[in-house]
Amino acid sequence: MPDDAAPFNDPATAHHASARIVAEPPLRRIVVVGGGTAGWMTALTLANSAYGAKLQVTVIESPQVGTIGVGEGSTPYLRRFFEDLAIEEAEWMPACNATYKNGISFDKWSTRPGFESYFHPFASMLDNLTMTQFINNVHARLNRADVDAHPDRFFIANRLARECRAPKPVHSFPFDIWHGYHFDASLLGTFLLKKALERGVRHVARHVDEVILKENGDIDALRLAGDETLDADFFIDCTGFASVLIGKALQTPFIPFAENLFNNAAVALPTPLDGPIMSQTISTALKYGWVWKIPLTNRHGNGYVYSTDFCSPEQAEIELRTHLGVLDADVSARHLKMRVGRVTESWNRNCLAIGLSQGFVEPLEATTLLFVQRAANMFVAALEKGDLGESARATFNQTINVQLEGTRDYIVTHYKTNTRTDTDYWRANAANTHLSHPLKQLLATWLSSRPIIPGLKKGVFGQGYPTLSWYSLLAGMGLFPEPQDMRPPTPEEAQHDLAQIDNLLQRSAMNYPDQRELLQRIPLRSTEPSLQAYLW
Repeated sequence: MPDDAAPFNDPATAHHASARIVAEPPLRRIVVVGGGTAGWMTALTLANSAYGAKLQVTVIESPQVGTIGVGEGSTPYLRRFFEDLAIEEAEWMPACNATYKNGISFDKWSTRPGFESYFHPFASMLDNLTMTQFINNVHARLNRADVDAHPDRFFIANRLARECRAPKPVHSFPFDIWHGYHFDASLLGTFLLKKALERGVRHVARHVDEVILKENGDIDALRLAGDETLDADFFIDCTGFASVLIGKALQTPFIPFAENLFNNAAVALPTPLDGPIMSQTISTALKYGWVWKIPLTNRHGNGYVYSTDFCSPEQAEIELRTHLGVLDADVSARHLKMRVGRVTESWNRNCLAIGLSQGFVEPLEATTLLFVQRAANMFVAALEKGDLGESARATFNQTINVQLEGTRDYIVTHYKTNTRTDTDYWRANAANTHLSHPLKQLLATWLSSRPIIPGLKKGVFGQGYPTLSWYSLLAGMGLFPEPQDMRPPTPEEAQHDLAQIDNLLQRSAMNYPDQRELLQRIPLRSTEPSLQAYLW
């Protein structure tokens, strides 16, 4: 799959256990502090490395500290995680009430006529047959030609999501979808714990009372409840927003994204599942933020992500309940605070922060687990090279920081390009000038009707997201000249027969099953072959 087919495609995400390394590992004992999805994913990645049998990996999980447990969506790279571990969908999905995800719908973010909603699709091999037409129409419309350039018409993932179809084709139709998942985060953490124990990871259910430092500033050991001391060669901080090791013990500075992203809180509320099971996440803009709707096999997960600078938690809960039609107080809501930003160094001394302790870019694009995978795989790659020195740390930190800020920029663009005027919140987002230099360059290029593809490919701007994603976002939000400024297209601009695309996608969608029907059969079904290649 080429680099711009999906975010974060690089060698660090590849399967590591296939490497044959005979040298001794530079580390022997690694302690992961904090369980949950991040901790157990990290432990499994270490255990699956080429050094797995020679590493002693211990996860310390405090019985006094709960997990966030509401992040219930993923990017397609969760699929690669399970494939690397040789864990089939038929095993883990039923255990986690999981469903398939074709992408994300954004509803009511824009008020531009015809662009009130759009779908951000995950890539497909079928996109080879429609991507050129989409890009050409986008640029024609940027040049004021009145042609259809809404992304929803051009990609199979949107049609599958609209029809509640799963992205798993029949065997006779060889066009895979690079799909993600929805899942119960608590059940996923429990499943990963079980798998980690099966693969030799140690589990210590104790609270960390103190982090003991060496004279040179490295972490020496952990004092656990009961006055037991546990030392190691290397420590991984998966303690979430508490940031017990990287933040509190090592005092690594934290860079907030508050000037770029206003949201800092969420309130979550489950609702019953009825009717078809969607194969998409729905993100609906409300007065002071947005609401996610995520389908599991047994319920819908819902949450309102908002800014406390514009709305109180009580107001947010009332607005969420009203939106969902769940005014019954017996259905309890869960309130959460978010620390949006990143540490300056994810890898500081002999400690690596993974998960929320490393950084968090709000959940709009469900990238949290992607960064867990990425950081864990990058660290394993450095470990297998035997290079854990200062240069390796600097490269690691720079790479992670660039990708976190690239993800931030992509998410900021949703808010910056909104056209809602109903509240101060949305007006402030549209007027926000605290944009990174790369994002300013990208938007200026688009608004001057020039292609952004060269800048994306060269990494000048838009890092972390591919061509498909950026064009879907900017076109989907309707960032085009005003309708009254449009003109009839020239014959060259009107060269694409969109009826042929409609026919292609309609007939292709018939080869993908209904999501509910497929999930009912999944325990009897083996995992489909992996996606091999895209044009874009």
